[in-house]
Amino acid sequence: MKLFVTGGAGFIGSNFIYYMLEKHPDYKLVCLDALTYAGNLETLSSAMENENFKFAKADITNRAEIFKLFELERPDIIVNFAAESHVDRSIENPGVFLKTNILGTQTLMDACRLYGIKRYHQVSTDEVYGDLPLDRPDMFFTETTPLHTSSPYSASKASADLLVLAYHRTYGLPVSISRCSNNYGPYHFPEKLIPLMITNVFKGKPLPVYGDGKNVRDWLYVKDHCSAIDMIIHNGKEGEIYNIGGHNERTNLEVVQTIIDVLGKGEIQFVKDRAGHDRRYAIDPAKIYNELGWLPKTSFDEGIKSTIEWYVSNKAWWSNILNGEYLKFNASYCEN
Repeated sequence: MKLFVTGGAGFIGSNFIYYMLEKHPDYKLVCLDALTYAGNLETLSSAMENENFKFAKADITNRAEIFKLFELERPDIIVNFAAESHVDRSIENPGVFLKTNILGTQTLMDACRLYGIKRYHQVSTDEVYGDLPLDRPDMFFTETTPLHTSSPYSASKASADLLVLAYHRTYGLPVSISRCSNNYGPYHFPEKLIPLMITNVFKGKPLPVYGDGKNVRDWLYVKDHCSAIDMIIHNGKEGEIYNIGGHNERTNLEVVQTIIDVLGKGEIQFVKDRAGHDRRYAIDPAKIYNELGWLPKTSFDEGIKSTIEWYVSNKAWWSNILNGEYLKFNASYCEN
């Protein structure tokens, strides 16, 4: 079995690669990544020592590159993590999000139609559902919750989801979609909430929290997410959507305070709220549990301590991102 993992030099994609190499040691994995600012080949250093892993620098919006790789490698399964994903950046520059997240998805599926695959899996987000009221803790997102996007990022992901379902209905492409809650864990790019707070503590900088900090997110440990995708691509039904949630709801303020408590230092600084900031996300994972038997194994208290310990032990990794050295590593690898 050969898998294409697009966006595999990013946070969730790299964790998925390591998970699959360990879980399915006979599988061959090819990582496709354009190495934009969030792609870090240092993350994949250990994977590159595995004979069943290969890296290819490729932009999913470049049809010639993608079709050439499909012709050469003939993958069985595509798992598409490749996406622009930072909400703040999408507000500043929506165009690149539409190009990568929608047109890139189209390019991949067109290649799948031409060369034939067993499964195309689209990794999406719970942000396509909009948000839930803070005073209704009994409400959760299900797979039938109407789409109600709040940012150019979530709108681009919802558009891609609809396109994937249309390719299934129109062309019979064997597809599946997963929509996950907020991930955290090793190799998370330092612009996102948890790694930003951890690295700011080490740098002696204040910990910026949007608005009143009461926005609620359902936190999912990245390895639990990887196990869910593994189940879906092997046993999930074609044409179906599966919500992947952690049942680990915390306010942003609680998350930041937990990091301060574990590290024993850090000062919160409230900043102007983000435009269109969703108040609460919460996923009901009943479908994936009932159909595939999946449940998250990692509680937030356990996962956040493990994550903080990883950042403490891997200062060189995130320091190279903050000082830009990782970009030199990316460039030197691609030149060789």
